[in-house]
Amino acid sequence: MTVDELWSLREYVASVLAGILAAQKAGLEQRLRKLAASIRGSAANATNARRPYPKVFPKYRNPARPSQTWTGRGMTPRWLTAQLRSGKKLDDFRIAKGE
Repeated sequence: MTVDELWSLREYVASVLAGILAAQKAGLEQRLRKLAASIRGSAANATNARRPYPKVFPKYRNPARPSQTWTGRGMTPRWLTAQLRSGKKLDDFRIAKGE
């Protein structure tokens, strides 16, 4: 093949590939629009209300300040951490069932 024939073949391949890429891009954009519409539709139907969680009662109380309590969930409060470091046990701060 001559250089001119090779060049025309290259241009033909480039134009075919550009057409294929354009078709694929159009298909992907159409799918993206459908997904965006479905997300908007489902967001309109959904409410932002959270499910009701049961009330969690405190399990531990600071004897020095009874208003300071801890449910046993999340990070350990500073007052309890300090007491535990001083050698006390976690059960020393447990709230009795009837309290």
